[in-house]
Amino acid sequence: MGHDSTHRHDEHCGHDSHGHEHEEHEHGLVPVTIELEDEHIPALDEMAAELTKELRQPWDRGAVVRLALSEFFSRRGKIT
Repeated sequence: MGHDSTHRHDEHCGHDSHGHEHEEHEHGLVPVTIELEDEHIPALDEMAAELTKELRQPWDRGAVVRLALSEFFSRRGKIT
């Protein structure tokens, strides 16, 4: 699966998006608020640290979530 700039470090996920739901944002990112299971948080942080080290660019929780969703949707044929 090819990676694009949406997988870069961008701290948009989880921020309050009040009044900005349909506004275009950097790299096509839209701020959303999601609820995750508590055991997912340390796993997201661990994966972000691994990707930051491997790819030599900063990754955060939101970037890891975007990567996971991209892979999920790609496998299901929803995106290419």
